Amino acid sequence: MTAEFGDRLPAAFSRPGSSSFVDFLADHAPNLLPGREPAPIGSVEAPHATTIVALTYDGGIVMAGDRRATMGSTIAHRKMEKVFSADDYSAVGIAGTAGVAIELVRLFQLELEHFEKIEGTLLSLEGKANRLATMVRAGLPMALQGLAAVPLFGGYDERRSEGRIFSYDVAGGRYEEADFHAIGSGSVHARGSMKKLWTPGLGSEEAVRIAVHALIDAADEDSATGGPDVARGIYPIVAVVDSGGYRRVGDLDLAAVVRAISSGQEES
Repeated sequence: MTAEFGDRLPAAFSRPGSSSFVDFLADHAPNLLPGREPAPIGSVEAPHATTIVALTYDGGIVMAGDRRATMGSTIAHRKMEKVFSADDYSAVGIAGTAGVAIELVRLFQLELEHFEKIEGTLLSLEGKANRLATMVRAGLPMALQGLAAVPLFGGYDERRSEGRIFSYDVAGGRYEEADFHAIGSGSVHARGSMKKLWTPGLGSEEAVRIAVHALIDAADEDSATGGPDVARGIYPIVAVVDSGGYRRVGDLDLAAVVRAISSGQEES
């Protein structure tokens, strides 16, 4: 608390207004928003995140991401987290410039939490997807400088009682995906894998297996995507979102899935 206001918050903090935290910040402290600072001149070396997959199953979605971050041809991080809980019933995965993407996710989490506190209810899944599109669009100046961050969003739609997946482009375009989708440098290989394995009426365990399988296939073809590292005990981040909310699949369960895929038991 600064001496300027003594024991009182600035009037902006108690004045009725928008349920959007981003709008509030734009009015009160726009310099804190991503993309409001001057864009860097020239190229910038920064860690990049790759590959995120998501697929629907009967009653929810599974979202998964590998753990590798690269800087050029160098592995910058081996245990990066790229899949996060947006709120209790949705998940967001990131690809692109790692620092920009993580900042986007944190601001999105605050946006949803702020809405819930002001309105006393959760924003609809469609509304969350639209809010994220607006935030991605605000980062376009940074993307034009080569610091692009593209999310993959999904969750459980309580109104429809089903899982839904949304993808984005750097200009904030929002697209609903049917059945499955992938983003990042290994996305082409991951989508090809899911195209062969995904079927209607999947259960959550089958969906987790397909997501891990897709990441393994992507890592086999794309050097920027890291596959499961059994020796180091590093496994993908895998999240399940359904009517019970967001939950992360444990490493012990993932280790069993990886063993089954490696031994070919998943075909039995």
